[in-house]
Amino acid sequence: MDFRYELEILAEPEEVFAALTNPFQIELWSGYPADMKAEQGYVFSLWEGDIAGVNLEVVPDRLLVQEWFFGEQEEQSVVRIALKKQKAGTQVSLQHTHIPGEVYEEIVEGWKEYYLGSLKSMLEMY
Repeated sequence: MDFRYELEILAEPEEVFAALTNPFQIELWSGYPADMKAEQGYVFSLWEGDIAGVNLEVVPDRLLVQEWFFGEQEEQSVVRIALKKQKAGTQVSLQHTHIPGEVYEEIVEGWKEYYLGSLKSMLEMY
């Protein structure tokens, strides 16, 4: 199953990208230590391993493409986060493909509430 989501964050694309890829900032908004680097091929782990995958494409301040691992799965579950500068901040466009049906609702809620929701809250506090 696929999921698309867009939101605007009142922060510059550089700040949003850093919050997505800097382990210290990820820990600030997620509440958990993160193993992440903004480099292609880097195998990452978030939320104490609940989310793990590999960075497929990294374009600083513009694009982050990742494969998320869900165990034995025929098709890659690919996350694409595109950042576009707006007058008041950054348009974040998320596309997550091939989410296993049994975790779809949980993943969608996670994106809205805990991942992008928490990131937005942290960036808009300052």
